Amino acid sequence: MAEKEVPPALVAQTLGQYVRASAARVRAGDSGVLPVVGAMVAILVVFSIWSPNHVFLLPVNLVNLFQQSAVVMVLAMGEGFALVLGEIDLSVGFVGACGAAITVQLVQPVTTRWPWWAAIAAGLLFCAVFGAIQGTLITRLRLPSFIVTLGGFLIANGLFLIILAFGPFSGFPLLAANDTNVQAVYKLMWGNLDPTVSWIGAAVVVAGLGGFMWWADHRRRTSGLVAPPASLTYIKVGLIAVVAVVVVAISNTNRANIGVLAGVPWVIPIVLVVLAAWTILLERTKYGRYVYAIGGNPEAARRAGINLSVVRTIAFMLCSVTAGVAMLLYASLLGGMSNNVQGGQYVLYAVAAAVIGGTSLMGGRGKALHGILGGLVIGGINNGMNLQGLRFELQYIVTGLVLLAAVAIDALSRRGASSGSVTRV
Repeated sequence: MAEKEVPPALVAQTLGQYVRASAARVRAGDSGVLPVVGAMVAILVVFSIWSPNHVFLLPVNLVNLFQQSAVVMVLAMGEGFALVLGEIDLSVGFVGACGAAITVQLVQPVTTRWPWWAAIAAGLLFCAVFGAIQGTLITRLRLPSFIVTLGGFLIANGLFLIILAFGPFSGFPLLAANDTNVQAVYKLMWGNLDPTVSWIGAAVVVAGLGGFMWWADHRRRTSGLVAPPASLTYIKVGLIAVVAVVVVAISNTNRANIGVLAGVPWVIPIVLVVLAAWTILLERTKYGRYVYAIGGNPEAARRAGINLSVVRTIAFMLCSVTAGVAMLLYASLLGGMSNNVQGGQYVLYAVAAAVIGGTSLMGGRGKALHGILGGLVIGGINNGMNLQGLRFELQYIVTGLVLLAAVAIDALSRRGASSGSVTRV
């Protein structure tokens, strides 16, 4: 019996039906996250064999890989708001850098002495206002997002240099200052949870997420709605538990040559909080449904009564705020801010990571998780090539080829979907 093209988790009533429906969707061109998962496996295998003495798989390198990839992952999650709408935001690199520079400037112990939380809030507020202004220009004046955000890129670059001129940014102030507020910002990337706390936190996350998934499916069943098979939910929770155990086990390994350095880095729960917040917003709220509706068919969304201007403006604001979080992690990674920030390169990496992860450039399809997956692919490529001592130009070429492959898969997927293929169960 032919069914409409809906997610297999909603069509299938048993695990076997789900597997058959998923296989049918893959044959029709909708491969989902399989390509990026395959790319991640290939990266692990190739670089674990290729790297000297299997350095790539050592705990210290795997933790460093995630820390180095965190900036791109969070930027990609923010860029996803624009891409799902079928738009693009080229300004995120320097808008986020402005927010991070404001935070670093305000926590200076000798001059401004702001509490770390207030300094972070001020930096993110700047990003929110900047994003809202760009979104308003795009929606109210109907200007192309490419042009508006390109102008925003240049404006934010100039503002960033002006902000740098106000403070002692010649060195690494987050490293030099022995101050509670300064160190709080520095530890966003370099701080670690206690190993015992890491295990407790992982158990809480797995239990909480598993309970939420079970409760959501149970509520659908009791309401008479279609819900995925219970066995599928158990498998998903099991996979999440396995990932959590592996991450904590790797992080709790002593990574120091001298002394002890163990525990989950703070940056991991920070990235997970961003992932959870934007996943819930996009997939569990009315606003998220509006974003997907506009990205899929703006005219149909408008006729359905959706306020396109408000939804789009909020999306660009969220994109900029998320960029502020990402570049704050960048400031923590480097121990400060300087005019060497490669804002343009980070924009390209953000778009590439989102698309590689599975977000469509055509709009209407994408998840926050796609930014995580794509960011890990880009981070894995760069990390593995750095271990080999390969030149940066080769890293750019390989990353570009991976991006082209992701775009080709997306185009083939949409071509298959438009050809009238159906899912059978």
